[in-house]
Amino acid sequence: MSQNKDDLVYHLTAHLRMNAVYWGLSALCVMKQKDALNRDEMIDFVISCWDDEAGHVYSLWRSSLEFDTILTNYLLLGGFGASPGHDAHLLSTLSAIQIMVMQDALDRIDIPRVAKYILSLQQPSGVFAGDAFGEIDTRFLYCAINALSLLGYLNEVDVEKTVGYIRRCRNFDGGFGAREGAESHAAQVWVCVAALAILDRLDEVDVDTLGWWLAERQLPNGGLNGRPEKLEDVCYSHWVLSSMSILKKIHWINADKLTAFILSAQAPEHGGIADRPGNQPDVFHTLFGVAGLSLLGYPGLEDLDPVYCMPARLIESKGLRKDWEALPRKVSA
Repeated sequence: MSQNKDDLVYHLTAHLRMNAVYWGLSALCVMKQKDALNRDEMIDFVISCWDDEAGHVYSLWRSSLEFDTILTNYLLLGGFGASPGHDAHLLSTLSAIQIMVMQDALDRIDIPRVAKYILSLQQPSGVFAGDAFGEIDTRFLYCAINALSLLGYLNEVDVEKTVGYIRRCRNFDGGFGAREGAESHAAQVWVCVAALAILDRLDEVDVDTLGWWLAERQLPNGGLNGRPEKLEDVCYSHWVLSSMSILKKIHWINADKLTAFILSAQAPEHGGIADRPGNQPDVFHTLFGVAGLSLLGYPGLEDLDPVYCMPARLIESKGLRKDWEALPRKVSA
């Protein structure tokens, strides 16, 4: 939320600002410290990132590996950019919606325009583009489904087309990739599994095969990686564990070893959690470390909903809770 425009970091992180506010607020909510950030300033920031020019009609070229295809003209409406003056994008639009829901300020945005903007990004294949320029990824599909669910517009989605695309991204190991033919990756697994959960279509998942693949992500030091032969990273405490929570396979993970790994990545002097012990902490890894600890039943935390990556109590109050399980909350000694 810093406005120090003389700071180089301010400009280097502009494309992440809306996401970072969501990461920070979510972590604070789970740690029962929501009021640590000024609510009015946060809402004003979100509103300042509104992209009113997202209503232009675009006719764009998108290059693929095989050929160039011209995108169909489509009308984009209102969305949110990552920072003031940035173009609207699904990633920042979802974060904006999540922030406003957590701050009980959803009535401050033009819900119909935002919903129509999101719906306009669905492609004939069923996937969603991230913005007007046509990049596709299962992350954007999840962003769209999550956001439309929070806005009450999920009934406007072509569910069969959406589920069909996710199905085509499924691999022999039970996992999912960023697009058709891409290798399985834990982050992409979560967005696909969580989207299917929201759509009540978990029947598309090979639960035991995927559960095994996810359990195999735990390394001897207790940390989790995103795919075979990669290093452990605290962020996978969310991507992997939330997927296993949705699939009700969370007991397949060694909870004590993962808890110890997450806690070892804390920065004792300045606070926060890094990707792994000894590295610089950041708000991204702090949220996903806290998310993992919440699902592991760490004492003193609020329950986190693994489908929406938001406070579980809030999601339940909106009637959106899906069937998932976390480890029982431990009591502090």
